[in-house]
Amino acid sequence: MKTLYFDCFSGISGDMTIGALVDAGVDPEIIEKELKKLDIESEYQLEWKKVVKNGISAKKFYVHTNADGTSGDHHHHHRHHTDIVKMIKAAGFNEKVTEMSLRIFEEIGRAEAKIHDIPFEKVHFHEVGAIDSIIDIIGSAVAINQLEVDRIVSSPIPAGTGKIHIDHGIYPVPAPATLEILKGKPLQQSKVEGELTTPTGAGIVSALAQSFGTIPSMKIEAIGYGAGTKEFRDHPNVLRVVLGKTY
Repeated sequence: MKTLYFDCFSGISGDMTIGALVDAGVDPEIIEKELKKLDIESEYQLEWKKVVKNGISAKKFYVHTNADGTSGDHHHHHRHHTDIVKMIKAAGFNEKVTEMSLRIFEEIGRAEAKIHDIPFEKVHFHEVGAIDSIIDIIGSAVAINQLEVDRIVSSPIPAGTGKIHIDHGIYPVPAPATLEILKGKPLQQSKVEGELTTPTGAGIVSALAQSFGTIPSMKIEAIGYGAGTKEFRDHPNVLRVVLGKTY
């Protein structure tokens, strides 16, 4: 059975996921080609760059938007869940990519609905509604589909500690949406100050991982490292993915 393992020892985010999958052998040109099917009003450019995080060579994924020419920031284009669903269904992705993308957005949407006490249909996305987050989620689905895996397994998830500034003000880490998405999933204790796992990363792993635990017995075929944006003194801010045949 072909298995993809998310080793989230430093958390998980959308850009870390795509970076790790490309580092493991996914063709970035296919991701770019598929994403062009989306009806996104703002222009953007994608970039993959090799970086070194605490001695580990990793792939950093950037989304450059025409809003300011910079990368990594979630610009505040608010979109309703129904609009994103229509966008995905109209794009003409294959069935698996469409299903994975919708499942991830549903995980995040239901968490937002619960937190804000509003009907699911009326949820509008803040950070996750931004162009770069839409690209992170659908790009991850496209990349995973390329690998043709039968099963996804994840390590327990470290979320981080401290406080973070989000749309609604200063909130504790894990952010409310992240914690709600990960309800029922195993969390890993972390003393790291800062947000290790974002709502997007939580949505990806919560929606797609069939089980959680240590790395399963497998014959390893590929390993990839996706870089995050943070710098830590005692460990690399990377997501590691391991692809192989389990037995």
